[in-house]
Order: sequence, then C-alpha cells, then structure tokens
Amino acid sequence: MYESSKMKFLLAVCVLMAFLPLSTVAGPLVYGICQTGCNAGAVACYAAAGFTFGAVTAGASTPLVIMGCNGALGICMAGCVAAGFTPTL
Repeated sequence: MYESSKMKFLLAVCVLMAFLPLSTVAGPLVYGICQTGCNAGAVACYAAAGFTFGAVTAGASTPLVIMGCNGALGICMAGCVAAGFTPTL
C-alpha cells in the first residue's frame, strides 16, 4: 500500500514538472522584444537631442541630455530582465 501511494506521488510530480517549461517558453522572446523597444526609445532620445546613438563621445564632455538618455535606457533594460523572467504562455 505504501509503495503504491509513493509511486502515485512520484508520477504526479513528474507530470507537473513536465509542464513547467511550457509556462516560460515566451520569456526569452518577450525579453528580446523589450530590448528592441528600449533601444528604439534610446535612438529616438538621441535623435531628439541632435546626436547619433552609438557614436563615441568623450567621457567628461558628454552632454547631460545624453546621460539622461543612457539612464532611461538602463532603467528600461532592467525592466526587460523582469519581463524575461515572467512566466508567459
């Protein structure tokens, strides 16, 4: 009797674990889409300020508006990490 209930429990655990990966299949896809959106926003921010995204600037002479664009990009990318770990069907 004990072995039978133990086997049923193990079977139930195996079935549940088999379905776990299905709930996070879209996580990496959502992460990639989110990063694309963040980068598009950064390009627009740079363009609005009259600069080109990805162009090299000197560290100390970087305009404050560019630092603001970079800060917003960093916050957006951090949000993408959270979106990437969110279970999605």
